[in-house]
Order: sequence, then C-alpha cells, then structure tokens
Amino acid sequence: MRIRLTSVMVDNQEKALEFYTSILGFVKNKDIPMGEHKWLTVVSPESDEIELLLEPMAFAPAKVFQKALFDAGIPATAFNVEDVHKEYERLKALGVQFSMPPTNMGVVTLAVLNDTCGNNIQLIQV
Repeated sequence: MRIRLTSVMVDNQEKALEFYTSILGFVKNKDIPMGEHKWLTVVSPESDEIELLLEPMAFAPAKVFQKALFDAGIPATAFNVEDVHKEYERLKALGVQFSMPPTNMGVVTLAVLNDTCGNNIQLIQV
C-alpha cells in the first residue's frame, strides 16, 4: 500500500491553483471538469508520483472543520523542503504570510504559512 493522492480543502479552486503553482512552485497535473467543480491536482515539479487534490469545499461541515483547524493553528498538511530558511525567505519575499517562522524542533525545523485558501500549511526540513 502507498499514498498516491492526498487532498487539501480549498475555498476557491482557481485561487488555490494560482497559489500552489505560482507561489509554492507545484505543477498543475489534472484539470477535469466535474460539474460545478473540478478534479484539480498539482504535483511536485520533481515527481508526479503523489498528487495533491485541491478539494472544493462543497460540503458545509467541511467549512466548519477547516476554520476550526485554521483558528487552532493546526496545519492541514505538510510539505518537505530541502532548506526551510531559504524557502521561508523566498516565500516571504512573494508576500506569503507565516504564523510561525522557521523553528528548530530537534531533528526537524518547521515553519507554518497561510495558503490564502483557508489552510495553515507546514514546511518541514528533516
């Protein structure tokens, strides 16, 4: 068993696609119309083995859950980076808001950013 697809709930798929591609550097992989929404995924430019689905919040309880996570400062997901300090500086220069700057937590250093779509996203350097 292995992970092939994971998702992050977003309040607006087009806004999310812009942020995840233009700012974070992912690449659009799938863009399949499905009625009101799309099956919209992005992948790392280094590998398309794992897709991130930009999941529309069409289910009202999902909005409550997402807001509760965000308000509590809990990341919706985490992305591994080679150099969290370098990535933090790059993203800050692009206007990304961080709720936690790079912080050493023993064997990992992590930072938490706002993805502009209702989520805290954690960056991790092991």
